[in-house]
Amino acid sequence: MNVTAQSVWSNCLEFIKDNIQPQAYKTWFEPIKAVKLTDKALSIQVPSKFFYEWLEEHYVKVLKVALTKELGENAKLVYIIKMENTYGNKQPFTEKIPSSNRSAVKSQDVDIPLNNKNPELKNPFIIPGIRNVKIESQLNPNYNFENFLEGDSNRLARSAGLAVAAKPGGTSFNPLLVFGGVGLGKTHLAHAIGVDIKDKYPEKTVLYISAEKFTQQYIDSVKKNNRNDFIHFYQIIDVLIIDDVQFLSGKTGTQDVFFHIFNHLHQNGKQVILTSDKAPVDMQDIEQRLLSRFKWGLSAELQSPDFETRVSILKNKLYRDGVEMPEDIVEYVAKNIKTNIRELEGAIISLIAQSSFNKKEVNIELAKQVVEKFVKNTKREVSIDYIQKVVSDYFQMDIDTLQSKTRKRHIVQARQLAMFFAKKLTKASLASIGSQIGKRDHATVLHACKTVDNLSSTDKQFKKYVDDLTKKLTV
Repeated sequence: MNVTAQSVWSNCLEFIKDNIQPQAYKTWFEPIKAVKLTDKALSIQVPSKFFYEWLEEHYVKVLKVALTKELGENAKLVYIIKMENTYGNKQPFTEKIPSSNRSAVKSQDVDIPLNNKNPELKNPFIIPGIRNVKIESQLNPNYNFENFLEGDSNRLARSAGLAVAAKPGGTSFNPLLVFGGVGLGKTHLAHAIGVDIKDKYPEKTVLYISAEKFTQQYIDSVKKNNRNDFIHFYQIIDVLIIDDVQFLSGKTGTQDVFFHIFNHLHQNGKQVILTSDKAPVDMQDIEQRLLSRFKWGLSAELQSPDFETRVSILKNKLYRDGVEMPEDIVEYVAKNIKTNIRELEGAIISLIAQSSFNKKEVNIELAKQVVEKFVKNTKREVSIDYIQKVVSDYFQMDIDTLQSKTRKRHIVQARQLAMFFAKKLTKASLASIGSQIGKRDHATVLHACKTVDNLSSTDKQFKKYVDDLTKKLTV
C-alpha cells in the first residue's frame, strides 16, 4: 500500500476526531492540509502563526499520539505556516516543529525560533512580548441584569438577553441586535448578557469590544501583515459582543473581515451580540450582505423609559449608593428628565453632590436648579407630532391633509419635508417616522429624504422651504 502524506494525515484525523470535541475538531483540524511526507516527518499546512501556536498549546499531546501510531516512535510533525501578505507579495512558507521534536528538523526559508521573546501579537488584547493565551472578557461586572431594571421600554430586549444568557448560541436570537438612542442602556445590557454567561458557563470564551476598537485592531493587523492571526483570534470566541456596530459604516475592509468572522461564528453555533444606535433598516454605508445577517436573529429596540420605570431606576440608583431622598424629589426629577437614563442618573448624582458639597438640604428648590441645568444643557429633541404641526402651519394646511393619500405636488412636498426633518431631528427609526406620517413604510421615508436633498440643491424655492423650516424647528 502506497503511504502518502494524505493517507497518514487521514488516519491521524480519525484518531483525533475520537478524542476531542466535535466543535474543536471542526475549528482546528478541518482547515489543515497534509503537504508532504519525508521519511518519518509529516508536513502539514496551517493558515497562520496564531493557528500553529494554538495547536501547540492545546493539542500537541493528541497530535503526538496520533502521529506515533502512524509513523512510529521517531515520528516528527512539521508545521508549514502559509504566510498571508495583504499587499499581494508572496512570502515563503515557514516551517515549524512542535517543541517535542524541534531539534530533529530545521526550519526552512524563514526561521522564527519557538522561544522568541517577542512573539507576534496573536491576542489583540494583550501587551506585545507577554505570552498569554488567556482571553480576558473585557466585561464590566457592574453592568448586570440585577441593576438593569425592566419596564415597557426594554422588556423585549431584556427578555431576549436573558434567553441568550441562559443558552448562548442555542436560541433563535442569533445574532441579538439591541438598538436605541443614546443613554438608553444598550452597552449595559450587552455587558449584562456577557456577565451572566460567564457566571453560568465559566469555560466559554466571552469577549466584549467596541466596533471602533475592533476596526483599529483590524487596521493594525493589516499593517503588521498578520490579518490571518486577527481572524483566527476572533473565530475562537464563543460569545462575541460588538458595541456600536454602526461605527463600521463606510469601512469596507473591516466590514469584509467582520462578515467572514460572523459567518464562521454563526455556522459553528457561537453567539453574536451587537448594539447599534440605529435599526438595521436605517444603517447607511453598511454592506447589504452584513445587514441581511443582522436580521437573521432578533432586533430589539430600547426606547425611552416611561415615568414609572424612570422612578424605579432612580430609586434603585439611590439604594445602591446608600442614599435616602424624599419621594417627591425623586418623582420631580423623573417627571422632568425624560430623554435617557444616563441623564436621569446624572441629575440624581449631581443633586447628591450639590447637597453634600454645599451642605444644602435636598429639597424641591435644589432639585429645580439641578434639573433646569440638565434640561438647558440637553439639546431638545423635537417630536414627530411637533414637526408635522410646524410644517402644516408653514404650508397653511391641516395635519390630516399632510398625512392624506393625495398626490398633489405641494402636499407631497410638505409631507416629504416633514419626513426629512423627522429623520434629521429625532432618533425615531424610518419605519416609526413612516407610520406616524400617514402610515407610510420606511422605503417611502428614505425616498422622501433623498428627494429633499436633491431638490435643495437644484430648486431655489425649495431650498428656501428647507432653510425657513430649519430655523423654525431648531430655534
